[in-house]
Formats: sequence, C-alpha cells, structure tokens
Amino acid sequence: MLKDQLVECGAVRFGDFTLTSGKKSRYYVDIKYASTNPKILREIARLMAERMAGEELIAGVELGAVPLAAAVALETGVPFLIVRKGMREHGTGKRLEGQYAPGQRVFMVEDVITTAGSSIDGVRALREGGLVVERVMTVVDRQEGGAGALEAENIKLESLVTAEELLEM
Repeated sequence: MLKDQLVECGAVRFGDFTLTSGKKSRYYVDIKYASTNPKILREIARLMAERMAGEELIAGVELGAVPLAAAVALETGVPFLIVRKGMREHGTGKRLEGQYAPGQRVFMVEDVITTAGSSIDGVRALREGGLVVERVMTVVDRQEGGAGALEAENIKLESLVTAEELLEM
C-alpha cells in the first residue's frame, strides 16, 4: 500500500516540526522522499492517473508537485503545466509553463495539503490563464482545513492517503 511505502522510504517522520503554514506538528510528510524514488513515484502516478476524469491537462505547483505532474503525464500521455509560485521577473515573465488554451480542463496535483494556501494560489493562477480547475488531487491530505479552504474556491479535494490513515500505523 502507498501509505506503507511513504513510511518505509522516510517520507513520514515524527518529532517537532514547523510547517509551511506556520503550524506546529508532531509529524512531517516530505513527499520528495517518495517522488525521487522511481518505484514509489510510479505508484503515485498510477493511482492519480486512475482518478483522472477526462481532464485535458495536468498541473503542479513548483517544486513538490512538478515530479508528480510529470509522472502522471508520462502515465497518461496528457500534457502538463508547471505553475510557478510567483511571476517571473525575467525571460517571458510567465507564471504558467507549458502549452495550453483557455477553456481546457485541468487535473491539478499536489504533494501534501495542510491549509491549501499554495494550492489555492495555483488554482487562481490557472484560472487567470483561462483554465478550468474543479479539483485537486494530493498524495497526502493532512486534514487540517485544506479541504474546506479549497471548497470555498469551488474546488474538490481528493487524496491518495489521509493523515488519519498515516497515523494509524
């Protein structure tokens, strides 16, 4: 099972941590431990690909979701976009990297969702580009308000693993 793989590869650690949101936590989930392991990345991509529902593009916010988006794209043959965390100050100045057309439906992937702040920012950037985003698929939902925050933006959160499942180990 994926949750077992996440624990075994070291993606789940216990101790005292401060999350990106500023919240304190007794456990930390670092999906980069999983997404840099080809076997686990392939499994994540397979599971996410099974849940796609006809979307025309895949998108991931830099940095943690980019390998996930690329892996799901390889699994499905569906192109992907990289959503930058901020506007570029050089080059083309684009926030969205990749080819797209307004009106296309996007399957947004995430590594870990806590409060969903970066996901909401990414969804807004995609929508500003004229794209349609209705849901976000994350590897781990920490179940700390992210689903409600996304729901307020008319986005459904789906997860491969929840914090509750991880912590029952």
